[in-house]
Amino acid sequence: MQTKSVSLERTLTLELARVTEAAAISAARLIGRGDEKAADQAAVDAMRRALNTMDIDGTVVIGEGERDEAPMLYIGEKVGTGNGPRVDIALDPLEGTTLTAKAMPGALAVVAIAEGGSLLHAPDIYMDKIAIGGGYPEGVINLDAEPGDNILSLAKAKGVKPQQITACILDRPRHADIIAKVRKAGAAVRLITDGDIAGVIHTAEASTGIDIYIGTGGAPEGVLAAAALRCIGGQIQGRLIFRTDDERERAHRIGITNLDRLYQRDDMASGDVMFAATGVTTGSMLQGISLYGEFITSETVVMRSKTGTVRWIKARHVRKSME
Repeated sequence: MQTKSVSLERTLTLELARVTEAAAISAARLIGRGDEKAADQAAVDAMRRALNTMDIDGTVVIGEGERDEAPMLYIGEKVGTGNGPRVDIALDPLEGTTLTAKAMPGALAVVAIAEGGSLLHAPDIYMDKIAIGGGYPEGVINLDAEPGDNILSLAKAKGVKPQQITACILDRPRHADIIAKVRKAGAAVRLITDGDIAGVIHTAEASTGIDIYIGTGGAPEGVLAAAALRCIGGQIQGRLIFRTDDERERAHRIGITNLDRLYQRDDMASGDVMFAATGVTTGSMLQGISLYGEFITSETVVMRSKTGTVRWIKARHVRKSME
């Protein structure tokens, strides 16, 4: 019985790759077309079709809105055949709609699954976040501390000067004060236009040169990033940001009562977590989809927390079979 369960789980990791591949390939057909909504919808439709072929009893807990916003993959939507384990699903069919529409680097299709009840059920609102890679003691970063203090604390833990720290921050006017304080502390800033899931993941990859991620972005992206760090190691803290009474009401409807709670990584993603991302446009994390000739090529990363395994899958698909 135990062997059967492990075999099923391994199958799910590969099935996840097929889900993100399908979404990425569909979105890639609209790269550079200037239509964000059409690219997003193409990814959503392909991801839904692929998820519904999986032998899972899945519930979308991080999606693209709530039930009244269908046909997007909404929070609470049931996916899968129903013949399999009960799982929570967090997804972003197209992380980087603007990147895709403008043919800019770094767009991804992303999915994470975990045992039922293991992923934070969060509304599609903003989240304040801070993240670092693995290997540091707890308490090195604190979302409530000043950005400069977090830089100094991380530099001390890393055994380097603040000038050797690089922070990844979304290039938004709202982050002007954070950027100024990080630079005042001596650290460098790498600004990104979109794609904060990859930004957080890069803190756990020494080759990227990114040491810390700071700033406000989407709550869905925060949970997906936490799922990835659950697999590869790292710390992330987040707090939901409520701007309207409607957002507060949406949170209450899905069971969030403490609106000021500071979430740690394992509060957002616990248990056995599987994460997959496929590149749509080539970026620092993955190669994008190539649609030239009779084949389509893709690159996907698949992670699993139970084993700590990270796989990169380069696939060649027969173009006719994907159309």
